[in-house]
Amino acid sequence: MNVKISGDALFVRNAVEKHHKLFENSLPMIASENLISPLAREMLVSDFHDRYAEGAPGKRYYQGNIYVDEVELKTIELAKKLFKAEYADVRPISGTVANLGILFGLAKPGDKITTCNVSDGAHISTAKFGAVGVRGCISVPYPWDVENMNLDVDKTIKLLKEVRPKIALFGRSVFLFPTPLKELRATLEEIGCYVWYDGAHVMGLIAGGKFQDPFREGAEVMSGSTHKTLPGPQHGIILANPRDEKMRTKLYYGVFPGVLSNHHLHAMAALAIALAEYIQFGKEYAAQIVKNAKALGQAMYERGFNVLCEHIGFTESHTLAVDVSKIGGGAEVVEDLERANIITNKNLMPWDDVSMAMNPTGIRLGVQELTRIGMKEGEMREVAELLKKVAIDKKRPEVVKKEVIELKRGFNRIHYCFNEDVEAYKYYKLV
Repeated sequence: MNVKISGDALFVRNAVEKHHKLFENSLPMIASENLISPLAREMLVSDFHDRYAEGAPGKRYYQGNIYVDEVELKTIELAKKLFKAEYADVRPISGTVANLGILFGLAKPGDKITTCNVSDGAHISTAKFGAVGVRGCISVPYPWDVENMNLDVDKTIKLLKEVRPKIALFGRSVFLFPTPLKELRATLEEIGCYVWYDGAHVMGLIAGGKFQDPFREGAEVMSGSTHKTLPGPQHGIILANPRDEKMRTKLYYGVFPGVLSNHHLHAMAALAIALAEYIQFGKEYAAQIVKNAKALGQAMYERGFNVLCEHIGFTESHTLAVDVSKIGGGAEVVEDLERANIITNKNLMPWDDVSMAMNPTGIRLGVQELTRIGMKEGEMREVAELLKKVAIDKKRPEVVKKEVIELKRGFNRIHYCFNEDVEAYKYYKLV
């Protein structure tokens, strides 16, 4: 029986097609997004999407998981190899779920956890209203060095000795510079707390050897999403060098049955592809990301933007933080940029109150996706000029939009992956 597509279904399909078209003609600069490769995208529409695999490989509660087991074991193997870790859990379905799994495994309600303030760049999962609060833990913020956009080491050492947390958590969503783990290591070892590094934003840079090496600097467990500088699917991961078998067991059961049952097998398969690609292309990709971020920071600074941390090179990651309080504020600037097809996000700065989340003084920019489609330092200067025209010169966004589309026209392929000759946006179009 032939049944016409309903109006509601057509509405959704058309909206998704319009979304594809928007991003095909835009400069995506959200620091928490990236493009997966054509081969990884293929995994997302496989039959893995339709199946369940509760339990461990070889010890499933359902039948039909013979090949799922093979893929999961391979994904674990690749993750351990790439990050030089003893333990990997590829079941979390997002970065926040990975964080919840660690919290359920290693912490109890009432435990103290030291972490960054949201306004200092921490992810919302570390806040009272996020995963840490859901677990009933008490979040204690680190002292912050605004000038250098990092922890104040001396004051943090003092805080750690006073608080003696169950877990010391390090990680940010505005992650410009490596965390001073080496400087804090002796204090952390003295306290004996778990040392947890949330590397969601910088997983790809870590794997590519261009940021820091948390496990060699004192971290015991690292969590993250897998779709930022690590260009995989929207999924999560936990990596660890457990201090003992008890910690390993706690981590495992914190995830299942702690916070999930089935673990999105299609995304796990896509993650395996992304990890395999990163083993081959990651060093080159990570190096270019950092070059591009520094180049964009310098070009924006030269054009009058208040890019934070000019005195120490703006950034060592994929991210730039920009104070736009004197040119309209975060909400106005990102809305104008969106009308010009430059996709960014407003962001709290360290001096902002959390109540200002919808209209903070800053914006956050990421270059990992522009790098993924082949842009280099020269294009970063062009991007800076386009940003200036909209945000500082206040030219009509609709006019600048034409220049954005023209620039983007030359960059429609995904690089640093297998089959990079395939046009990237072919995989966005619906059949």
